[in-house]
Amino acid sequence: MSASGKRAGRAGGRAARVAARAAGLADDEKAVRPGLSGGAYKPLTDSECRTVYDTALTLLDEFGMGTPIPEFIEVVVPAGGWVDEEERLHFPRSLVEDAVDMAAKSFTWHGFDDDRSIEVGGDRVHFGTAGAAVSVYEHETRKHRPSELQDVYDVARLVDTLEHVHFHVRTLVARDMVEARDLDVNTAYAVAMGTTKPIGTSFFQPEHVHEVVDMFDEMLGGQSGSFAKRPFCVANNTFVVPPLRYAEDAVRSMVAQVRTGMPINLLSAGQAGATSPAALAGSLAQALAECLSALTCVNLMNPGHPCVMGLWPFVSDLRTGAMSGGSGEEAVLNAAAAQVTNWLGLPSGVAAGMADSKMPDNQAGHEKGLTVALAGHAGANLVYESAGMLASILACSYEALVIDNDMLGAINRTVRGIEITPDKLSVETIRSVIHGDGHFLGQDQTLSIMQSEYIYPEVGNRLSPDDWFDAGASSVDERARLLAREVLSGHFPTHIPPDVDTRIRERFDIRLPAEELTRSSRWG
Repeated sequence: MSASGKRAGRAGGRAARVAARAAGLADDEKAVRPGLSGGAYKPLTDSECRTVYDTALTLLDEFGMGTPIPEFIEVVVPAGGWVDEEERLHFPRSLVEDAVDMAAKSFTWHGFDDDRSIEVGGDRVHFGTAGAAVSVYEHETRKHRPSELQDVYDVARLVDTLEHVHFHVRTLVARDMVEARDLDVNTAYAVAMGTTKPIGTSFFQPEHVHEVVDMFDEMLGGQSGSFAKRPFCVANNTFVVPPLRYAEDAVRSMVAQVRTGMPINLLSAGQAGATSPAALAGSLAQALAECLSALTCVNLMNPGHPCVMGLWPFVSDLRTGAMSGGSGEEAVLNAAAAQVTNWLGLPSGVAAGMADSKMPDNQAGHEKGLTVALAGHAGANLVYESAGMLASILACSYEALVIDNDMLGAINRTVRGIEITPDKLSVETIRSVIHGDGHFLGQDQTLSIMQSEYIYPEVGNRLSPDDWFDAGASSVDERARLLAREVLSGHFPTHIPPDVDTRIRERFDIRLPAEELTRSSRWG
């Protein structure tokens, strides 16, 4: 007790703090936010990072890359590379090291709403989606059905409302789009119309890149070059057929992405034991070599072009050869991929959260939590696949997206860690409780940090067993289904005005019905 006989720390202000808590906090005062610093988890030593890098340089120097396109040969050979009798393009160590030096170390991935833009690079960690799944898990039937263009748009609308998903790369293949051009253009349209967050998609042909950039220019006001000034879409480019061979259409699309100013996720996805060595270290070195080859070519074409080193080394269940996206091996391998890329000072992107479970159950939860947490703590700048994916990325689930949003918030809170400050060490607050109520529930500190120190799930249940039973004894996937239905029956982003959409539809063959932009035929 104080000399006046009143408890310290309780004088006024409580009602105001309760009101402020109800109103919510500014983004920079919340318990978690995009871009928290990661990198505390280091599966490799610095010496081991150097060894992996040296091995990747050796692979590129001695073995080179198969099936190079003329545009790559035209920039690499004059810079000191060479093509051997097997038409493999070789990269001298010094050339690759120079490319690492000149490469962009960070860049802004714009949202259509610039308040949602993210800074990629350094030790900043962001969580987002990717794909591309070919089916949707149906909650009611517990079966998977083919994914459609409507799903691409609906998933984007749902992600638009999920606080802890910081960027959205399309999760699904629109299997009702038969032609590659229709698929590329309509996927880009549906994702861009569905969210104002930073977005990403992929392309089959370079002509489709130019066409989509024209569409994005239209969305930004119609002036040519608008997208290049504020690129809000990153291309996911799986440019390699491992081991160490280029995929021709993908690298031709890469050239188009450089020329149009589209940032690129340079994505290598070898599968350990199948298309990359079963030894995890060898798989990591191969993925790094492949991504470094693309980084070198891009920077010779346009120094400093924004790129993500997309090392996505997958693993196999060696008993069957099937991909295992939720394994401990996958978790540590992707964490190491993030670490070695950050060690080089380059923007890093890995895949985590690719649960092998076919439904959003306990197996999916532990597989996602393990792989995503390790990637985040390793400091991956972009953690792709972190929400919604099932069946080793063959399926996406609306319910899983909602559940995983809770998971990502919790994981991001662990990335933030604990701040040791005089105020938070709480000596005076402890003194007040000892000489006062004997508990901390009503303390000013408790009320003031309820939102800035703690994070709360949307669909995760923390009731007592009796209260949970009285409330209907629902499972988390049931609660997630209700929330997804509520969002998708009423949330229709309006960042693209109707007159702009009309102009886009006049120029491009858009297959998503215009009426779906204001009222859902599926979720209403």
